[in-house]
Amino acid sequence: MNTIVVIGGGASGLMAALTAAENPENRVILLERQQRVGRKLLATGNGRCNLTNTGAAPENYHGEQAAFAEYALSRFTPQDTLDFFHRLGLMTVEEYGGRVYPLSNSANSVLDVLRFALEKAGVELRTACPARQIWRRDGGYAVVTDEGEIACDRLIVACGGAAGAKLGGVSDGYELLKPLGHKRTALRPALTQILTAPDYPRALKGVRAQVTLRLTAGDAVLGESRGELQFTETGVSGPAAFDLSRAASLGGEGLTLHARFFPADADTFAHLASRREAFPDQPAAELFTGMLHNRLGRMLVKYAALDANRPIGSLTDRELRRAAKACTDFTLPVRGVEGFDNAQVTAGGIRTAGFNPETLESWFMPGLFVCGELLDIDGDCGGYNLQWAWASGRLAGRLGT
Repeated sequence: MNTIVVIGGGASGLMAALTAAENPENRVILLERQQRVGRKLLATGNGRCNLTNTGAAPENYHGEQAAFAEYALSRFTPQDTLDFFHRLGLMTVEEYGGRVYPLSNSANSVLDVLRFALEKAGVELRTACPARQIWRRDGGYAVVTDEGEIACDRLIVACGGAAGAKLGGVSDGYELLKPLGHKRTALRPALTQILTAPDYPRALKGVRAQVTLRLTAGDAVLGESRGELQFTETGVSGPAAFDLSRAASLGGEGLTLHARFFPADADTFAHLASRREAFPDQPAAELFTGMLHNRLGRMLVKYAALDANRPIGSLTDRELRRAAKACTDFTLPVRGVEGFDNAQVTAGGIRTAGFNPETLESWFMPGLFVCGELLDIDGDCGGYNLQWAWASGRLAGRLGT
């Protein structure tokens, strides 16, 4: 019988352990440094667990060699993910943008079916048992833990990345692999809040809006996203901001966010002109009432340098055009992004050049496999990172077969 050790009880590690356990000739030991597995999984999707995206495609992934992810993603598609979880008894629902959640609306449901599957498969789970070192030994590996050494024939490292430190994000995996010759790229927080000049966000704290969001550096557009934006005390959050946070963390100085609060095909000026005609006696503070959140609408009036107390009917065409521009190109200077503590994903990781993309086995350490966020692959916001975790964990768990 072959002994397989999986280091890391996150999404990719759980999938790798379950896959390896499908072979009755394998004894599978899963090591998790925390008291329970899947803690970060419980926090995904605001506690709802956005477990995949039906539109996941290679262009949704990033890294030094982003094409490395293509094979794993093609071998375990979003439909395969859904079939896998449905077989475990999980019921799911698809929402806007291809995002898939458990029907229960609770990440606990996802983790529960995975835990039951581990027990049924006979995986030996050892929690509160961090791996301290890895050694190549006798054609296999020795994993050093606080409870002693564990010898194994093959080893899967799925420690996750540095993001989400409060939920268990660590740098263990990078340090474990370093003595074996596997190096990492620079690490940056991704899918995290973008910090901006606080003047407007602070007053809009808690306000949400559907936007088209662009990130620019001078005249260059570094990225564009669409979706929900949430204002915070120090900047902006929500899916629209998360999708641009990777570019913001890499873009350097002099970055600006541009928010459009109306669809591109909307004639905003004509809409405001008709409001001027219909409600001439209302104060300008109410110019956007019925169109946008009240606090946001009033802030845009201020942003457009209009007197909030003037009657709407007294606003000139020039002033209305200023108001229209305010809600189609609301700008916020970028000051950076939140750090790893609050990031959902790590951009960067172990260099993929050291691994076979068709097996995830090390090119120069036979029997060593790496999967999930630990590798230099990260996805967009919306279930793409968990799809990579499932797909890469599945491929690594096949152990090259």
